[in-house]
Amino acid sequence: MKQKLAKVYLILVFIILYAPIIFLIVYSFSQGETMTNYHGFTWRHYQTLFSDSRMLAIVANTLLVALLSSLIATLIGTLGALSINRTTKRVTRESLLTLNNVLMVSPDVIIGASFLIFFTMLKIPLGFGSVLMSHIAFEIPIVVLMVLPRLREMSSSMLDAAQDLGATTRQLLSQVIIPFISPGIFAGFFMALTYSLDDFAVTFFVTGNGFSTLSVEIYSRARQGINLEINALSGVMFLFSLLLVGGYYWIQQASRKRKHRKREVAS
Repeated sequence: MKQKLAKVYLILVFIILYAPIIFLIVYSFSQGETMTNYHGFTWRHYQTLFSDSRMLAIVANTLLVALLSSLIATLIGTLGALSINRTTKRVTRESLLTLNNVLMVSPDVIIGASFLIFFTMLKIPLGFGSVLMSHIAFEIPIVVLMVLPRLREMSSSMLDAAQDLGATTRQLLSQVIIPFISPGIFAGFFMALTYSLDDFAVTFFVTGNGFSTLSVEIYSRARQGINLEINALSGVMFLFSLLLVGGYYWIQQASRKRKHRKREVAS
């Protein structure tokens, strides 16, 4: 009985999560101009979307910011996790983790306003640079939290064995530590990428000079009235998200298969 209730509850949760998305995507194929009634199948809104040069430029801006910020945040976050893990003093380590988690628990509005004040004080122009730096800043804690658990799972005896065999610090990092924590690094990268694509509040505060991202543009257009071009864009972004999740799953499966083959060869 409990298992049946659990399954029903899980189904209801997925319906609540995915019903609005499916609703948006279905009406992106409607011949009408509103979401009041479905008026028959058409690709017109997708044609309008792909002929909208401003929207395509904004999509490119959003993807560029997301990819660049995720890569930089992954690099800095991984180095930060390594540094925190190597810290011997418990008080120092806990203090660093607390500072790292501040951006995770702070409201987005507060973070966005803080960045706006910071950039204004330093007279940094709002635009691509300010958005990129803001995204890097709130993505780093995510990467650190993804990488740290993998570092803590690593056995110190494995590192000692590598050093006993004559491995240098560089070899230890590149051939032992990085391969072991790579699942955490990939998880951190994809989480950072998702957060960047999804962010609205922080970006809304720090964007300017004609630069915009999808979340801000969709908000601006939605205030002017519902346009089914936004539905078409939602369908495209949902497909992109599915491909992103599928790519991450494929990388994880390939990594597990490689490890399994190495263990078979070693045995």
